[in-house]
Amino acid sequence: MNPEKINLSEKFGKLPVGDYSVGLIAKMNNYEFKIVKFKGDFVWHSHPDTDETFIIIEGTLVMNFRNKVEKINAGEMIVIPKGVEHKPFSENGYKAILIEPEGVPNTGNVQSEVTIEKIEWV
Repeated sequence: MNPEKINLSEKFGKLPVGDYSVGLIAKMNNYEFKIVKFKGDFVWHSHPDTDETFIIIEGTLVMNFRNKVEKINAGEMIVIPKGVEHKPFSENGYKAILIEPEGVPNTGNVQSEVTIEKIEWV
């Protein structure tokens, strides 16, 4: 496999229109790099077996935890430790890179209307 650069703007442009969409853009070892476009209120959930990382490219993510709220702006990142319940929110929307092990469900331990069974390549 030959290394190739990835243009994030181009990849974000390939995501479906709407308030929530996710696309797979790269794999490294057993980790997936996903791009996420989100606006609104997500569901409370956790990932019992893994940490996950959000790197905010554009906009603001408000990450709700049971005991506090963190506001993550463009150019910032947050690592959610495994087992920590959280609920993303964004009034105006954000674009982010999400890094987590291959096959991790987007809603962790919860099934809901926003659960995506298989994240597609973009």
